[in-house]
Amino acid sequence: MQAICKGRTVIIIAHRLSAVRDANRILVMDRGQIVEQGSHTELLTHQAGHYSRLHRLQHGGAA
Repeated sequence: MQAICKGRTVIIIAHRLSAVRDANRILVMDRGQIVEQGSHTELLTHQAGHYSRLHRLQHGGAA
C-alpha cells in the first residue's frame, strides 16, 4: 500500500484502524463532523479521544 500511495494524495475511508495507521494525517469523524485529526501516534496520546477508544476496542483493551 505504501508503494502505491507514494507521492500521491490518497483518501481512505476505513473502520479498521490498521488500514490508516501509517497515514500522515488521520481525520476522525463522528456524526459527519471532524472531531480529531493527527497521526496515529498523536491520536493515541489523547486517552479520552475517539481514536484512542476505538484503538483499544479493536485491540482487545478496555474502552
